[in-house]
Amino acid sequence: MSQKNPTCELRPATEADHDAIADIWHSSASLEGVGPPTMPTLKELRERVDVEFAAAWIVTVAVRGDEVIGFAAIKPREAVLAELFVRPGSIGGGVGRALLTHCKTAMPEGFTLYTRPANMRARRFYEKAGLIFLRDDVHPRTGDPVTHYGWNVR
Repeated sequence: MSQKNPTCELRPATEADHDAIADIWHSSASLEGVGPPTMPTLKELRERVDVEFAAAWIVTVAVRGDEVIGFAAIKPREAVLAELFVRPGSIGGGVGRALLTHCKTAMPEGFTLYTRPANMRARRFYEKAGLIFLRDDVHPRTGDPVTHYGWNVR
């Protein structure tokens, strides 16, 4: 089922979207302060997309016309918003807000996420959307610093 919004249409991701998801993830995470100090290649992220889908990611894509312009990947069993990225040219146009609102609807009992401490745009975005700072920590795989946020957490 898809949802219309003034800025985009949201719909469940399909296998045909995997390349676009990897491209958005790579291009957005490559922006200064967003991704890890050593950014994975597009090929590495594309491979990871397949692995994460197989491991239970539920992904919603934001589409404008025929173009995928953003995505959100959730893990409802763990109450985690794993990834939320918008194509750089579409940042600031309401796409991220639409995806985050969808995540709140999909996980009404609450969820957590983490972002990079230097990603001030994401931190302001999450705080403006009502998420609360939980703690600073380290990335579970890389050991890089991360900042945890939560929505509707107890």
